[in-house]
Amino acid sequence: MRSIRAAAVGAVTMSLALAATACGGGSSSGGGSGDSPKTLTYWASNQGASIAIDKKVLQPELAKFQKQTGIKVKLEVVPWSDLLNRILTATTSGQGPDVLNIGNTWSASLQATGALLPWDGENFARIGGKDRFVDSALGSTGVRGKDPAAVPLYSMAYALYYNKQIFADAGISKPPATWDELIADGRKIKAKGKSVLGAEGANVSENIHHVFVFAKQHDADFFTADGRPDFTNPEVVGAVKQYVDLMAEDKVIPTGDAEYAQNQSVSDFAKGKQAMLLWQSAASNLKAQGMSENAYGIAPVPVQSGTPGTGAQTNSMVAGINIAVFKNSHNVDGATKFVKFMTSDAEQKVLNTAYTTIPPVKAAQADTAFNSPSNAVLKSTLATSAAPLPQVASESQFETAVGTAVKDLFADAAAGRAVTTDSVRARLEKAQQQMPAA
Repeated sequence: MRSIRAAAVGAVTMSLALAATACGGGSSSGGGSGDSPKTLTYWASNQGASIAIDKKVLQPELAKFQKQTGIKVKLEVVPWSDLLNRILTATTSGQGPDVLNIGNTWSASLQATGALLPWDGENFARIGGKDRFVDSALGSTGVRGKDPAAVPLYSMAYALYYNKQIFADAGISKPPATWDELIADGRKIKAKGKSVLGAEGANVSENIHHVFVFAKQHDADFFTADGRPDFTNPEVVGAVKQYVDLMAEDKVIPTGDAEYAQNQSVSDFAKGKQAMLLWQSAASNLKAQGMSENAYGIAPVPVQSGTPGTGAQTNSMVAGINIAVFKNSHNVDGATKFVKFMTSDAEQKVLNTAYTTIPPVKAAQADTAFNSPSNAVLKSTLATSAAPLPQVASESQFETAVGTAVKDLFADAAAGRAVTTDSVRARLEKAQQQMPAA
């Protein structure tokens, strides 16, 4: 899921969607009533620094697909702040696209609506087979044991981006590997008059991604094994407090970042205002904002101790974008051909190069084009130390409820109000009360 995404809609909206789409939903035709089967509508997610950049990337590829198949694709790039709400509205109204991008963390929630085409063995065979895709990406396509609700399109992972000049000026020779090292480096950086670590405290989705990782590092989960929310267990409370304490106690995140929303921390980092940034596959975004690749380094996200790995050494969610088909499209055959095109080896190289993301298709990922030092960090993270967010039907409500709780805790920290174990637990208890009944 792209980190520029704003908050997902709340539990009431999703509950309505689940109730209204028990028999499925989606596009009323291949692009709307009256459209030819030779036309598809496609909602693409905003992957680049602007919608205009996305159109510049995608339109030549859609023209290529039309030349190959005779099928025209009507493109709409939907901002992350609107995408989930638009999708849920489409599942209830029956008026939606044929093909759409979804944040991979939404896969299980949207799967539960019954609106998306299941990718069973037969459908996967039509696009070259399930075994073409890497396992980590397939792990975020829906509930385990069920046919996936979508197909991996772009893979991403969080990394630590650091400004080489600011580090050199502060006498720091290497990026921090643990949170204690990051806090110690922060003291040296602040002594030189620079801000330390950028965050987007008002960005609900960014909040949930980070506290999920901290929870994993505390060997904790937000849900029990049978899918019940467990937001107030002591390990989860401690994980959320540790993240918010980067502002409240450790003073490495500026208090002004409590109000930061979509993409603001990237802008600050690109302008040299902050020394470090935790972000998903940021190279294309930083380049678009004028930051040279030579100006920054990339390293794994810090862990509690030692080095990143499985279990409690998790340092990223499995981030990414999936591509899905509304199952009541009147042109499922054409939509499937489009998914096959977008996930073909050749197209995966084109698209993931443009967005500086990692192909979830094995053959494309192995291409030398994706062997840069920065990609090496991201590929290693996805292969060894990333975990998928909970693949449960209430995942989108979880993002909203807990992400908002963290937003409120950052607001407390910025206002000088104490962030305590009790106050964190109270916010998380309120979030848990907002979750739908099992």
